Amino acid sequence: MNFSELIKTFNQASAFDLYRMRAAIDRVLDEPRWQQAVQARLQVGQLVQYFDLRANALKRGQVFELRRKQAVLLELDIGKQWLVPYAAINLDGADVHIREHKPQGLGRNEVAIGDVVGFLDRDQQQRTGQVIRLNDKTVTLQCGPGQWRVGYSHLHRVVDAEGAMQGVIELDARPLPTLPR
Repeated sequence: MNFSELIKTFNQASAFDLYRMRAAIDRVLDEPRWQQAVQARLQVGQLVQYFDLRANALKRGQVFELRRKQAVLLELDIGKQWLVPYAAINLDGADVHIREHKPQGLGRNEVAIGDVVGFLDRDQQQRTGQVIRLNDKTVTLQCGPGQWRVGYSHLHRVVDAEGAMQGVIELDARPLPTLPR
């Protein structure tokens, strides 16, 4: 399914149309057949991925308990239990990234909490930070000891996230061997 095209269509719809569409989707997802189809493929103790709406990212979890409409999952990264709707469990390994085609920057759906991104500050200095909060029009980044709020259109991906977060990017420089003439 092409989510970029759907988002383009949604942007042309009225708020009322979007609200009606959300109601229709909720009604369809509440049908027992969808929940039962996922529940039938789950077992207590199974490792799964699920989509966290707030973080806009996949999370790793372990099935702790199966309930009628939701599963209790243990989020492996933090050790907390969450009630997760069956529809949010990614059993087929679907790509969850929604890529919007914009001329510059990153789109709202291309950034997740924990991502390391870069931007140019007001003094045209390159800065790098880790996303700690997703806002409507900006992200909040942890950049060293301080925090920055940056618009999505000013963000770019960072190739070496580990080195960038430490402020140093190491290169393996070796002298080239001399060739005989």
